[in-house]
Amino acid sequence: MSVDTTAVETVNQAFYTAIENADLDRMTEIWADDLDGEQVSCVHPGWPIVNGRQEVLRSWALIMANTPYIQFVLTDVRVSVLGDVAILTCEENILTAGDEGDSSFAAGKVVASNTFVRTSEGWRLWLHHGSPVLQGDDDEEEEAA
Repeated sequence: MSVDTTAVETVNQAFYTAIENADLDRMTEIWADDLDGEQVSCVHPGWPIVNGRQEVLRSWALIMANTPYIQFVLTDVRVSVLGDVAILTCEENILTAGDEGDSSFAAGKVVASNTFVRTSEGWRLWLHHGSPVLQGDDDEEEEAA
């Protein structure tokens, strides 16, 4: 594994840890700055695209403020580094809790693509795109095989 691949995986894990800990300061450090008219972007599952660093960070603040508990177990993590750009794909296996005082939990799966850019401060997140995986797809694929 290359030094860049390890560094990208480290920043990627920090991204998910920031979500789990509702750490907006850390999230702010992880996202790249908008550059020369180009803006960072984020696609949350079920949301329209969010463009621009300020709007992306605002979206994470909203999610963190309204999520009492969330845990990610990442699987099938793959990294490709192409010069100063890295693409990481993974499956987010998510466990969330209901509202405060509600003892219910829900599980789900999202496939994600995270694009990172190399900056003078290290690798920073440029694009996060999460797409929900419909429940039951695994069963249907096994039956079709």
